Amino acid sequence: MINIKKFVKNAIIEDNGRGDLFFDVAPKGRFTARVISKDDGIIAGVKYAKILARTEKFDCKFLKRDGESVKKGEIIAELEGKASVLLSSERTFLNLLQHASGIATVANKYAQKIKDYNVVLLDTRKTRPQLRDFEKYASRVGGAINHRLGLDDCLMLKDTHLKTIDNLKEFILKARKRISWVTKIEIECETMQQVQTAMDAGADIIMCDNMKIEQIEEVVKFRNEKYPHILLEASGNINLDTIETYAKTGVDAISSGSIIHQATWLDFSMKFD
Repeated sequence: MINIKKFVKNAIIEDNGRGDLFFDVAPKGRFTARVISKDDGIIAGVKYAKILARTEKFDCKFLKRDGESVKKGEIIAELEGKASVLLSSERTFLNLLQHASGIATVANKYAQKIKDYNVVLLDTRKTRPQLRDFEKYASRVGGAINHRLGLDDCLMLKDTHLKTIDNLKEFILKARKRISWVTKIEIECETMQQVQTAMDAGADIIMCDNMKIEQIEEVVKFRNEKYPHILLEASGNINLDTIETYAKTGVDAISSGSIIHQATWLDFSMKFD
């Protein structure tokens, strides 16, 4: 919560600069306003917007919660406060809701596609700098599960890492002595040969990167027969049209960066009564 407060406060400072020029000439008294949706989607950002309201000291009653659906024309929140405060907070308040809701809406579309399969939807680290916590929170609201929040979550060996390693098995044995006992090791693979090498070396998770469906099915079969304890993740150019096909292969997880970096903001507006 402390980090969220700091994030929200910095967002306010960013927009206000040296001070809102309207502040000194704003009409006196208290005013009421409503936030109205101009799109259909999933609401997110409420957690952050409430903190903004408390920070800037205006009343805010949300009619929608994080994760609930919203239709075009519906009222999301009712606000009351000084004109100067409401108007200086308007853009930041809406930005938080629109940005988060856009991500949550896309995540929900992906999640709904695979809800009937025993597979989890993962986001990625393809987030905007300084916005990872915020964007991954929105992803969770929409129905995804966070992959790594950072490089300290899991030891992932991608193709670039593997180019620096001569003996994978020896490397993993060394890593096990250095990293936390509960930390998993994930290895990115593009071929069946790489999968076999990684599993034999002691990987906890195999990422099937940019593999064709037939390749992934072969990997799943091999895993089930030889290494049933190892988790499988499918990744790479997976979209709404193809994600269900990947879910049918038997992998444990499907990751997609587009949940966040391809999301389009929902359109909300603030109207004074």
